[in-house]
Amino acid sequence: MSSCFLKFYVAESRRHHHTLIYEWLLEEAKSFGLQGGSAFRALAGFGRHGRLHEERFFELSGDLPVEVGFVVSEDEANRFLDHIGRDGLDLFYIKMPVESGVTDAHRS
Repeated sequence: MSSCFLKFYVAESRRHHHTLIYEWLLEEAKSFGLQGGSAFRALAGFGRHGRLHEERFFELSGDLPVEVGFVVSEDEANRFLDHIGRDGLDLFYIKMPVESGVTDAHRS
């Protein structure tokens, strides 16, 4: 099945409508009808502002990058991006083609 991987990078502590953006994205995607999504917290990273964020043993910054990803159709990706833009968010994203499917353990 031909799909695309729609991935957002957000700061861990950034909020939208009083909700953490990565949680907001997952909830919006669910209510939008997307089939699934995941959020992953980075060990370290920097963004367009050039500040390095990393977790330290005694000092947890709480502002590490979070990657939120969805495997969707091209149409779903475009409609979801439009939806996010209409809600006033300015988020960096990556959209790339992927092949996806489900393994079948009973197939000969």
